[in-house]
Amino acid sequence: MALAKRVADAEMARNPMAWMIDFNKTPRWNYTHGVVCAALLDLWEATGDERYVQYVKAYADTAILADGSVGFNYKRSNYNLDHITPGTILFRLSATYGMEKYRLAIDFLRQQLREQPRTSVGGFWHKKVYPHQMWLDGLFMATPFLAQYAVFAKEPAAMDDAVKQLLLVAEKTFDPSTGLYTHAWDESKSQAWADPKTGKSHHFWGRSVGWYAMALVDALDFIPEDHSQRAAVIKVFGDLAQSLVRWQDAETGTWYQLLNLADRKADGNYLESSCSAMFVYALAKGVNQGYLDQAYMKAVYKGFRGILHHFLVFNPDGSLSITQTCSVAGLGGNPYRDGSFEYYISERVRQDDPKAIGPFIRACLELNKAH
Repeated sequence: MALAKRVADAEMARNPMAWMIDFNKTPRWNYTHGVVCAALLDLWEATGDERYVQYVKAYADTAILADGSVGFNYKRSNYNLDHITPGTILFRLSATYGMEKYRLAIDFLRQQLREQPRTSVGGFWHKKVYPHQMWLDGLFMATPFLAQYAVFAKEPAAMDDAVKQLLLVAEKTFDPSTGLYTHAWDESKSQAWADPKTGKSHHFWGRSVGWYAMALVDALDFIPEDHSQRAAVIKVFGDLAQSLVRWQDAETGTWYQLLNLADRKADGNYLESSCSAMFVYALAKGVNQGYLDQAYMKAVYKGFRGILHHFLVFNPDGSLSITQTCSVAGLGGNPYRDGSFEYYISERVRQDDPKAIGPFIRACLELNKAH
């Protein structure tokens, strides 16, 4: 708990306003804000420290207009799943403060998903600019929100849709030889990064699999016990957990940027902090929620110790930082990202990245529960 608070406090000190998270100079509404703010709300619930909820509330109050629409950089016509993620904080703010604009904003974001372009089999496009494509990242961006919305609005069809997304991407990106999921699937098979036969991308990018692991375990908080597909979602998660342990680095307990290519360390593959934090969080939560056997805690503790030893930095001012985070990775776009080994290892590595900080805080809290 003390570590979670120190990392959270350092992030808030670096970013006095939450819109500054992710090195932003102008106010933005993006998934990175959702990742950190959701972790801060978890920390508030665990500690009762009002600073965390006030920080998150100030962000929502600045971003959301009186009519419930989202301001800042949000534009519905972009149909960008990354812009759904911060919506998860609104359910708790609405329950705590009862402000009408939070409820309206939840419905406002739900409307984007109603209109979101889809593949022919019903999978959300990751963004309008990435037609016919499902990315693992997008499952975290949209499905926990959609599953929680289904409970919030008593809309069973939304739950069915959330579950469908989780299982569909598993079917389209699964690789039986590794037990892992490729970063993305292009239904049109027209992208240079896509396999011409399957439409799958070629590599198992750590953070994309981390997003998916968290999507599964977070959506399961809301999928009803009697839902016909709940067991299928738990099985996907359980099988993935097995594979994550298989690909965990034996020496450090952390995970590689490209998960199955430890043998290419000399070529530039590296141990990466955000996926390591995501996997520790997802596995620990899986055990705590009863989806995984207690035996998985061995991998959890090994991973957590690895993060502390290899990625956590004690700054001269006493604050904590997390290092070795891949700043970004995607597919296609301009300039074109070809999904090659060389591409994934070429993206900038940085410190104090929210995509490691949020999951690390949540991992600490799950480990605290395990005690």
